[in-house]
Amino acid sequence: MSVTHDLFTGPSKKSAGGKTEDEKSVKRQEYTARDIEVLEGLEPVRKRPGMYIGGTDERALHHLAAEIIDNAMDEVVANHATRVEFDLGADKYVTIRDNGRGIPVDPHPKFENKSALEIILTTLHSGGKFGGKAYQTSGGLHGVGISVVNALADDLRVEVARDGRLWAQSYSRGVPQSELQAVGPVHNRRGTTVRFHPDPKIFGEDAAFKAVLLYRMVKAKAYLISGVEIRWSCEPVCLPADGSVPERETIQFPGGIMDYLTEAIGERATYTATAFSGTTPLNGDGRVEWALAWPGDENGFLHSYVNTVQTPQGGSHEQGFRAALLKGLRSHAEFANIRKAGQINGDDVMDGACVMLSAFIPNPQFQGQTKERLGMPEAARLVEQAVRDHFDHFLSGDTAGARRLIEHLVEKAEDRVRRKSERERKRANASKRLRLPGKLADCSTKAPAGTEVFLVEGDSAGGSAKQARNRSTQAVLPLRGKILNVASASADKMRANQELNDLIMALGCGVGQQYDGNKLRYDRVIIMTDADVDGAHIASLLLTFFYREMPDLVRDGQLYLALPPLYRIAQGGKVAYARDDAHKDKLLKEEFNGRGQVEISRFKGLGEMPPAQLKETTMDPSKRTLLRVTVPEDSSPHEAEEARKTGDLIESLMGRKPELRFRFIQDRARFVEDVDL
Repeated sequence: MSVTHDLFTGPSKKSAGGKTEDEKSVKRQEYTARDIEVLEGLEPVRKRPGMYIGGTDERALHHLAAEIIDNAMDEVVANHATRVEFDLGADKYVTIRDNGRGIPVDPHPKFENKSALEIILTTLHSGGKFGGKAYQTSGGLHGVGISVVNALADDLRVEVARDGRLWAQSYSRGVPQSELQAVGPVHNRRGTTVRFHPDPKIFGEDAAFKAVLLYRMVKAKAYLISGVEIRWSCEPVCLPADGSVPERETIQFPGGIMDYLTEAIGERATYTATAFSGTTPLNGDGRVEWALAWPGDENGFLHSYVNTVQTPQGGSHEQGFRAALLKGLRSHAEFANIRKAGQINGDDVMDGACVMLSAFIPNPQFQGQTKERLGMPEAARLVEQAVRDHFDHFLSGDTAGARRLIEHLVEKAEDRVRRKSERERKRANASKRLRLPGKLADCSTKAPAGTEVFLVEGDSAGGSAKQARNRSTQAVLPLRGKILNVASASADKMRANQELNDLIMALGCGVGQQYDGNKLRYDRVIIMTDADVDGAHIASLLLTFFYREMPDLVRDGQLYLALPPLYRIAQGGKVAYARDDAHKDKLLKEEFNGRGQVEISRFKGLGEMPPAQLKETTMDPSKRTLLRVTVPEDSSPHEAEEARKTGDLIESLMGRKPELRFRFIQDRARFVEDVDL
């Protein structure tokens, strides 16, 4: 693949008053050391609560209570507590108490005149869950949970009953309102009590906890630890009118998650005679528990947890569980000579099933502080291995039920394949109304002739490009971050990638064997990324996508690279733009060798460039420079060899084999002269 010049760059325009619009924009955007803020203590949490609890909406508000109860449940999981009390007051306060060891109150060895309790409440990334000695498996990992709650509460009081004495301390918005006080001796009491009120400055004056959401969360925790006693209480004024939440209740389930499944299924018929349930250890101190049934009415659910923390977005433990079920069903179907079971996939298995999955894993790796998804590939392997043998024995013990279940899943798979074929036929129908991605800023001209679409990195650059474009003929599609590398990704991953789906939808011409150049919605497709290493990488990923999935678009000469400048050079009233360091040096030598000081400014990226400058340098067809992307033809032996080399080069640099990239670097390392470290 190669690029050739197609258009040329024009001069910068002067505005009235003698100064260029570029000079005025640069002056307006001064950026000095005074603009740099250093946030200390819990200030980052109050400035950006979304980074820690996912926002300031109702869901984030209830996440505060989840953080505190997770700490209490960690004491239960570690066998130091047997009881948790949860109270929702009429004054919008939540109180959570456990009978565990209690947060340490002795002075912290690294901080003078501060107790460990105060350090935990006021310092991010502090706690007893990093070393693994105090907790083997826990839901709190980052040491920010209770300190975040403290930062976002306008009133918080913590009491610790430990070694026969009661200690207390009050806080407001993360700031201690009193010293740690020794209240006095206590008998038959131990553990931690946290009572807090969410800050209305963060969540709004009308923000209030909902009893139904808290009760559901508390009840789920009781199911996850068989035998734990959770005492629920709620002031009558907070109760919903439908009577779905009791005023007081002692919640305890000796059977754990199997009790939940039994209650959820009720009298409904299932495909197998009994539910598939069990518990088995994972490596080290972990374990996995599950309870699963397939009801005939297919009114199912999937609730998964890691260290009692709910993972609504799933993750590795769900993937491993799904893989164990799918492989077990296919293996049993082959043994039982059940036809067409090979087309069953994981979605068929889980769709309509009632699933409770709970994993306890040392040092789990969640995606984000809100812990909604587990991101540990090794956990998938461990869970699959732990569940697979048990599932094989379960199917062998109920062959009639296993046959009913597999035949049902085969029907679901056939129906899924049939519906997929129908959708593809509908998409192929030319009369179907075109759907476009919501973030595409389309041009007003409907015919492809003379139109172009700019593919830019991120919403920031997209905002500047949308202001700089010609709305009649220029469209802008912002892409979030670095797109999927199609040379090393599976077909399933590519189909599931939202950015690529948006791109394919915007172009309208299909990919692979379904590509139809006559349906391409634009005359030119222009990749416009920042003039830096990251921008070059994103451009390489996009070039790989077009080369692999839309090669005819490249062969037809409709793919271009924009050349945004990296430097702006000014001397007096003369202004020019340089694409890179070499171009800058050339301009300084040939164009700016007269008298007067030469000012050189470096653009940080397209998002930082004023729309007027972006239009003048990169998007205005009369002034910009574009590079046309071409690929060698194979009409002659020489061209065929060049085409083969191009394919081999892309496979080496972007493919699935890292050893080819390593060899490429080794072979060319001796030619490198300047390395930017």
